[in-house]
Amino acid sequence: MKPLDLVKERSEKKLSPDDFILFYNENLPSDFPHASQNFLKEFKIAYPKLFKDDDAWSLDQHRKKFMDWLPQHIKNLSL
Repeated sequence: MKPLDLVKERSEKKLSPDDFILFYNENLPSDFPHASQNFLKEFKIAYPKLFKDDDAWSLDQHRKKFMDWLPQHIKNLSL
C-alpha cells in the first residue's frame, strides 16, 4: 500500500474561506500581502470559473493564483 502524502492531502482538501485564510497566511513573509475575507470575495468575483459548484477553496487550486493576483490588485487600489 502507498503511504499517505499528507502535504498533497492538505493541499487538495476543500476549505472554507476562513480555513483558506488561515492556511494561506501561515508562514507567509510579513512584508507580503495577507489574505482577508474582502480580498477572497473580490478574487472570487474576478475568477468565477474557479468556483464552479460551491464556495470551497483549496490550496492546490487557488493559492498560487490568489498569490499572483493579490499584490497587483492592491497596487491597482492605490492608483
